[in-house]
Amino acid sequence: MTLATKIMVESQIKSRGVVDPLVLAAMERVPRVEFVLEEYKQFAHADCPLPIEAGQTISQPYMVAAMTEMLQLGPESRVLEIGTGCGYQSAVLAEIVSHLYTVEIVPTLAQSAKSTLTRLGYRNISFKEGDGYYGWAENAPFDGIIVTAAPTEVPAPLIAQLQVGGKMIIPVGPNSGIQYLHTIEKLEDGGIRRTNAMAVRFVPLTGDH
Repeated sequence: MTLATKIMVESQIKSRGVVDPLVLAAMERVPRVEFVLEEYKQFAHADCPLPIEAGQTISQPYMVAAMTEMLQLGPESRVLEIGTGCGYQSAVLAEIVSHLYTVEIVPTLAQSAKSTLTRLGYRNISFKEGDGYYGWAENAPFDGIIVTAAPTEVPAPLIAQLQVGGKMIIPVGPNSGIQYLHTIEKLEDGGIRRTNAMAVRFVPLTGDH
């Protein structure tokens, strides 16, 4: 862990109330600088999102940690990530869970993230290029689902692929305007419990849907 990473975790993440030791340890281990474009590396640990390829962003460190903590994951968890992006959130999740399944619709991002994550030694990640709205049904159900782009409504296929007792963290809202981060919990009767966590700003979930 570099000094910059230590300061980032202490000042931006712990100070805002993230307490899960697995999440904090993952944030300390993952080298954020490896996922940032060359021209932004000096800002890799800044308290803000940063541009990446294809008009997308790498999320603010706190948001990555907070969303991960909301999933309440453990070493046996199987998780679906919608929106691989640059792979930073993927790496944080892979540090915690048994296996991560990640879907990215932009081919250049999917290939770049896979290259970076493979180079860094992650072997518990399966990659797919495609429309994340439809999830990854052949590997369902998942203990957790995390969505890093905002649809205007919660995708029904993702609810269907969530394990009973599992949680999905997803930003929902218009492309321009206020979005809210939702926690979706799958109940025993197949229904869901839905709560709003905070106002957020994510890129839109794109695709044929």
